Amino acid sequence: MAGLNGTNTHVAKTIKLYIGGAFPRTESGRSFPVYTAESKKLYAHLCRASRKDARNAVAAAKSAINGWSSRSAYNRGQILYRMAEMLEGKRSEFVDTFVETLGYSQDEADNAVDEGIDAFVYYAGFADKYQQVIGAVNPVSGPHHNFTTPEPVGVVAMLGSDKFHFGQLISRIASIVCSGNTLVLLLAEKGAAILAPLAEVFATSDLPGGVINLLTGFLDELYIHMASHMEVDSICCEFTEGEITAKVKEEAVHNLKRVVVTPRIEPGLQSVLDFVELKTVWHPVGF
Repeated sequence: MAGLNGTNTHVAKTIKLYIGGAFPRTESGRSFPVYTAESKKLYAHLCRASRKDARNAVAAAKSAINGWSSRSAYNRGQILYRMAEMLEGKRSEFVDTFVETLGYSQDEADNAVDEGIDAFVYYAGFADKYQQVIGAVNPVSGPHHNFTTPEPVGVVAMLGSDKFHFGQLISRIASIVCSGNTLVLLLAEKGAAILAPLAEVFATSDLPGGVINLLTGFLDELYIHMASHMEVDSICCEFTEGEITAKVKEEAVHNLKRVVVTPRIEPGLQSVLDFVELKTVWHPVGF
């Protein structure tokens, strides 16, 4: 049957936010358009997240931190690997989104999906191994056993870069959550249409609600509020704009947030270390 108006008119969908494992609309009721590449043909409406949406996302991440960080590292690795499987299963949807909204060729879109899959698999393997690499038994004088172990920093807020690179985005997401952190991600306007399939990957990968929260909106409107939020323990800036990063660092002082500025990052151990704390324990022995 043809469309109700007989013309099969394309109906642009509204892509919702992903907060606490659910798909709410923005409480403000605002949206902004995404067009097909190099044209003014409407592709979709994206929710324009408000300050309240950002607070709700941080609250969801905060409530999820204990459960997620207390899971075994092996189980977190299993869930990250499941994300790779689900991303592969939704390959065609991601490819279509890249081609339609970013103007990628078919090969470029396929390569972007491959990079995302590789990133999930890479950090799935690291989830139960990085502790052995950076943990240590420390030589001390006296009757004590002294050792150092890594722990997650807590709630991480991530501000996406307009220089969209899917593989690097997935690499950073996976490196943050594999150690037990939870995440609130504000996607940049460019490439933000991937929120729809990416949120579905997270929602179908046995990931507890609130571990990863995705927002779309305007950086200029929200970055100060995310940087100043007292329940955010660390903030990641995927860009190097001097004025914005300077203000983020200024706001971060109030609760001693760790600020990580990484415009480009290759997969590796350092990506995990950016968002862990090192705890040293002294244990008496020999008495």
